[in-house]
Amino acid sequence: MGARISRSRWLAYASVVAALTITVAGSDQAQARAKSKRDHARPRAIHGPNYHPPYAAIVVDDKSGLVLHEASADEPRHPASLTKIMTLYLLFEQLEAGKLKLDTPLPVTRKASLQNPTKLGLKADQTIKVEDAILGLVTKSANDAAVVVGESIAGSEEEFAALMTLKARALGMSGTTYVNASGLPAEAQITTARDQALLGRAIQHRFPAYYQYFATASFRYKGAEMRNHNNLLGRVKGVDGIKTGYTVASGYNLTSSVRRDEKHIVAVVLGGTSNGARDARMRQLIEEHIVRGSTVRTAPIVAEVHDPAQQESPRVPAVAPAAPKAAATAMGDSEAAAAEAKADAVPIPRPRMSAAKPVANPPTLAASAKAVRTPRVTAKASTPSPLPSAYTLSSAPVERRAGPSSY
Repeated sequence: MGARISRSRWLAYASVVAALTITVAGSDQAQARAKSKRDHARPRAIHGPNYHPPYAAIVVDDKSGLVLHEASADEPRHPASLTKIMTLYLLFEQLEAGKLKLDTPLPVTRKASLQNPTKLGLKADQTIKVEDAILGLVTKSANDAAVVVGESIAGSEEEFAALMTLKARALGMSGTTYVNASGLPAEAQITTARDQALLGRAIQHRFPAYYQYFATASFRYKGAEMRNHNNLLGRVKGVDGIKTGYTVASGYNLTSSVRRDEKHIVAVVLGGTSNGARDARMRQLIEEHIVRGSTVRTAPIVAEVHDPAQQESPRVPAVAPAAPKAAATAMGDSEAAAAEAKADAVPIPRPRMSAAKPVANPPTLAASAKAVRTPRVTAKASTPSPLPSAYTLSSAPVERRAGPSSY
């Protein structure tokens, strides 16, 4: 009897120990899972401390046409996904001409579906409506949607890039060459901060209604919600667009439009070392220079020349009345410590109001693009000088931890 009781007590004791062991083990596993989640959620640096893409910036008062600040504004840079501003400019042109409608389905090719992220995940032989493509471009910065737009308008992305460059010349963007519709890495695809400010102004002047898409904070497509990469929307007073961009070679880019107290400026930052650094720099530029903006329009709106292929001489820039130069202010970051705030007139093509031309067949577009005479640079010198036919970008080696994504 005593032996049976002892054995029963021993079994009960063993059961309690086993239960405690299981509980402790489960607790340890739960804590390990929680730690793993915390570690996974912790942001990690994409680039090392030696990542310093070439910096450039400009702030333009839209109403007076004056440059309120510039730093390396005419130096060649890679646009990354700022490229999509021109892609959308040409798409808006098609909508304005009635060649496309917002609900027009655009076919998705295999090439479009195979684009690198960021993208919507479009599949070959599907279609996407024009409006969904627009929203995918301005929020997600979808590279697959950009190729769909280009191929639908010009037949191929290569022919569309030729049309984009032709349009850049028509707007006076003499330092810009496009080779694709998305902004994915391409050595020959270059621009300048001044050209991007000009494009940022032009797309608003030409398409005020369609431009409002750039203020879209989020977009839901096929059940997935996509938030705009532009972190200044809704966080900085008056910001209504426009576009972010990033590749390893370009750094973190941003073109911003700000309307505040009847003033309107367009600012461009190229070559930020991170999203946060770029956004902080843009905030600083906005707050420092919006106060100097004009409340009355004295400069003409940005418009295209009638036929850039037939221009035999440089266009005469429409220059706003000179404004007093403001004293230089501290930049607050090492990337632009040597630059000074200026108030120089922005070269703007003399406006020529004409109806939009129908888009020609792709071969014609390519031929026209090749026939474009390279405009001469008038922004910095009184005597025009030819623009180099190609730029070579060079920068210090960077630690590459990210793919070729453009957004």
